[in-house]
Amino acid sequence: MSLFAKLQRRAQEGRPVRVGLIGAGKFGSMYLSQAPRTPGIHLIAVADLSPDRARQSLRRVGWEEARFAARGMEAAAQGGTTFVTEDADAMIASPFVDIVIDATGSPAAGIRHALKAFTAGKHIVMVNVEADVLAGPLLARKAAEAGVIYSMASGDQPALIAELVDWARTIGLEVICAGKGTKYLPAYHASTPDTVWGHYGFSESQVAGGDFNPQMFNSFLDGTKSALEMAAVANACGLTPPRDGLAFPPCGVDDLPSVLRPVADGGCLTERGTVEVVSSVERDGRPVFRDLRWGVYAVFEAPSPYVRDCFAQYGLKTDASGRYAATYKPYHLIGLELGISVASIAVRGEATGATGDWRGDVVATAKRALKAGERLDGEGGFTVYGKLVPAADSLAQDALPIGLAHDMVLKTDVPAGHPVRWSDVAFDDGQEAIRVRRAMEDVFRGALGLGGVARQVG
Repeated sequence: MSLFAKLQRRAQEGRPVRVGLIGAGKFGSMYLSQAPRTPGIHLIAVADLSPDRARQSLRRVGWEEARFAARGMEAAAQGGTTFVTEDADAMIASPFVDIVIDATGSPAAGIRHALKAFTAGKHIVMVNVEADVLAGPLLARKAAEAGVIYSMASGDQPALIAELVDWARTIGLEVICAGKGTKYLPAYHASTPDTVWGHYGFSESQVAGGDFNPQMFNSFLDGTKSALEMAAVANACGLTPPRDGLAFPPCGVDDLPSVLRPVADGGCLTERGTVEVVSSVERDGRPVFRDLRWGVYAVFEAPSPYVRDCFAQYGLKTDASGRYAATYKPYHLIGLELGISVASIAVRGEATGATGDWRGDVVATAKRALKAGERLDGEGGFTVYGKLVPAADSLAQDALPIGLAHDMVLKTDVPAGHPVRWSDVAFDDGQEAIRVRRAMEDVFRGALGLGGVARQVG
């Protein structure tokens, strides 16, 4: 039975899936636009640091005032309406909520919400890839201990990539490489909020007429968001990150099987079973033909001459040898697709992408020569960008994760292009996000052959 049919049955039986959303930004708003149109779903509450902003989001996506006028979660549950609140912790603890969605984008907030959800016995959809990469492998273990589901968010590229990888493996194909597309040039790693609009080609009037956050957009451009998403895919799918970061080869959909194959076979991959992001522009700035800027892909190999013949017979685009082929999805609709995760958890008991072992990490890397006394400003800022590396290399380098490179003051100089290390910064190890991250490092240090003693995590 399909997800939709099962949701219809829940609606007919008067047993809707009770959902609580944290964060009414772009991703959250896109989900809000669809939730009332989905049978068997009752959005009990929306929690946001600014309830007024959340109400504005609800109005903007077409909700009538009466739908979100509930005064409390019990009233919302009984009346079929939605409660708007600034108290995310109370929403998570509420007996009227079954599934929590974290769409905040704050690593510290995501970790806090996940731990509280586990304590309350609630499933959680982690839209917050920043939190997932910072501590997801440990959070996934804690979710399993609590008997709840910790899921990626359908509609976001990591979950869609995980779906393609699962499809290929389920039908007996080895995944050689998986990833997504983006717009990339090497100079973008040094981009700052002051230069971002020029790289995007936005005019001053365009920026003035829209709700554009320059630091957020810059995190997409400078490689940080791509690194975070590919780390999440590596951790969910058991794939290996490139040793020296993403290469961002220019590549259109027709060339995926030729470019994203092993070096020995004429491609760019130094190993099989990896992640990579393809650029929608050539290094000289020309557009790539049939680019995959908004989409996701998986490259796989024919295990036998018979399967290779099948690839040809059914029109798959392959490399010249016919061995390597690719499938792709040209678009992703982020929050508009989030209902797939909610439904999958509620009626199938399955995540839409699940973080597993710690294989990939994203380390804070200096955009320019940094001096002692400077304050780091995180993803998309003026000081650092996020670089994808294997988790073992991150630990060996004592590298500071990009998710914590906010408001930390440097104690030493860091050359341009070098990772920032824990020993380079002053930090408060009593902060929950830092404590959880350091505990995860110790938990996995032994598994990665680096030794260590596990810390307790509350």
